[in-house]
Amino acid sequence: MRRTAVTTAATVTGIVSLLALKPHQAARPAVSAQSPAAPDPTTGAASGTTGPSRSGTFTGDVIDTRYGPVQVAVTISGGRLTAVEVLRVPSENRRDREIASYAVPRLTDEAIGAQNARIDAVSGATYTSEGYTRSLQSALDKSLA
Repeated sequence: MRRTAVTTAATVTGIVSLLALKPHQAARPAVSAQSPAAPDPTTGAASGTTGPSRSGTFTGDVIDTRYGPVQVAVTISGGRLTAVEVLRVPSENRRDREIASYAVPRLTDEAIGAQNARIDAVSGATYTSEGYTRSLQSALDKSLA
């Protein structure tokens, strides 16, 4: 009985300690439209820039994910990302549509807020999030060309 009480107390203490830890997140630096971005070594384009050189709508690549294709188009106006339109998301079954219905609005809001493709994935929608960010980055790259 005593061993059970000690084990329970140790387990509770461990769980409380883990819950008290907060991950350290570096503050995102404010980036103005005039700030230069370092070129992405894989694409040669400036990754995550906030001041695309052209205005208009640019369609990203279709990214095939485990559950289906993802494609977005971005609208750039005045050097700022003003809208993201989702052209394709996995929608083969009810679960795919459910995931897209909660993940896509969050990804879109975060992309517009960040003004780049460096956004966090939505928990439970990892594949959709990855496809979204890759298609978003390709659309932003096209706006720089």
